[in-house]
Amino acid sequence: MTTDLFDDLPVAVTTESLAPGAAVLRGFGREGDAALLQAVEEVTAQAPFRHLVTPGGYTMSVGMSNCGALGWVSDRSGYRYDPLDPLSGQPWPAMPASFCELAKSAAARAGFDNFVPDACLINSYEPGARLSLHQDKDEKDYSAPIVSVSLGLPAVFLFGTVRRSDKPQRYRLGHGDVVVWGGPARLAYHGVAPLADGEHPLLGRRRINLTFRRAG
Repeated sequence: MTTDLFDDLPVAVTTESLAPGAAVLRGFGREGDAALLQAVEEVTAQAPFRHLVTPGGYTMSVGMSNCGALGWVSDRSGYRYDPLDPLSGQPWPAMPASFCELAKSAAARAGFDNFVPDACLINSYEPGARLSLHQDKDEKDYSAPIVSVSLGLPAVFLFGTVRRSDKPQRYRLGHGDVVVWGGPARLAYHGVAPLADGEHPLLGRRRINLTFRRAG
């Protein structure tokens, strides 16, 4: 029997329910964080962070890259997944094994077995960067969950319901916290409040977020 990279978890890992189908796994990604960050550096050396433009012409404050078979992109023509990086015309970098193991293990711990992501969005936040409330609905199949990993500076995660009019709850996410949502919460509105300034021992004045999806 093989052992997944993230099976040997620290005792401090706890699960906090956000809603039916949604939970924060506190500290789940902390072990192996150096390997994760090294993989981020390798991916973004091939596909550098860029600030995408929304269909409405707004430039996103968050820097973004992708790895895996598909990458999420945005421009004036719309939101979509594409197998090619529009900056290079080449396929996105392959998803590192450490990423896949973490995503699958986190999904399983939250009750979603057999999750196999084919896309990982890598977001880079600097102080003041934010992500407005939105739904993840560009994927073809909503049966798979979303797995979101926080690294670096803490952030305030906004998590609501499937109705945009409902006020979202606020949750502090620290280094290594992983949020998983699917099932009845799969289309919940969510976002990130403006990142507060600070200093993290591994990432300095920055937060990295890995968001795993099954897009194709």
